[in-house]
Amino acid sequence: MPHPRLFLLALGFYTRLPVPQKLDYRQLPEAAVYLPLVGWLVGGLSALGFYLADGLWPQQTAVIVALAAGIFITGAFHEDGFADVCDGFGGGFDKPRILEIMKDPRTGSYGVLGLVLLLALKISVLGSLPAAAVPLLLLAGHSFSRLPPLLIMHRYAYARIDHSKAGAAVFRPGIAGLLFAASLALLPLLLLPALCWLAILPVLAVNRLLGRYFYRRIGGYTGDCLGASQQIAETVFYLSVSILWTFI
Repeated sequence: MPHPRLFLLALGFYTRLPVPQKLDYRQLPEAAVYLPLVGWLVGGLSALGFYLADGLWPQQTAVIVALAAGIFITGAFHEDGFADVCDGFGGGFDKPRILEIMKDPRTGSYGVLGLVLLLALKISVLGSLPAAAVPLLLLAGHSFSRLPPLLIMHRYAYARIDHSKAGAAVFRPGIAGLLFAASLALLPLLLLPALCWLAILPVLAVNRLLGRYFYRRIGGYTGDCLGASQQIAETVFYLSVSILWTFI
């Protein structure tokens, strides 16, 4: 199933990293199964940022540098989706209003507060874990957290049915695609202590609840919902590992 051109499409769309110009972007929806592999690169470069900064500043500062590196590489792609979801679901009372708010390029108070709290959680948790483990956690966290959005895409329908152009670009990964993505997402976890694999369970449980919440409120998902799913999964992964680490 590996297809280098689909990976390059995913890399070019989900990050700011340079890719060849001559790519068929009509295949972009199918490239979504390479999201965990994109996470390898984002997580690896974030881990490098932490490693370099940790030798110069306190650990929490190094964590901020690592998070900033990841945000720069992706162009805050997923963070923007998370903020839009906070605004839309926080300020909207029905589906049309929620979708309208999420489409607004401005960030409201719900989005700002949500991002502040999300980043604070990441900084607090990663700053409290052993420094030697943080680069591996960043690699695993960025990779594994990109699987939950695919699970939502597989289970639910795209919510903006009134936008035919966007709806036509939606891709529902099949079982084979999910298994391929899962193998990529889980591979970096082999670098962590075996007990850390238990962190998979709360991430999947929270993502299942999140998918149900989206379905109940808007009948499916949007691109912003997928970005929020990735950010929440990454944060829950770090939180879960921090609990498990007390037994390692």
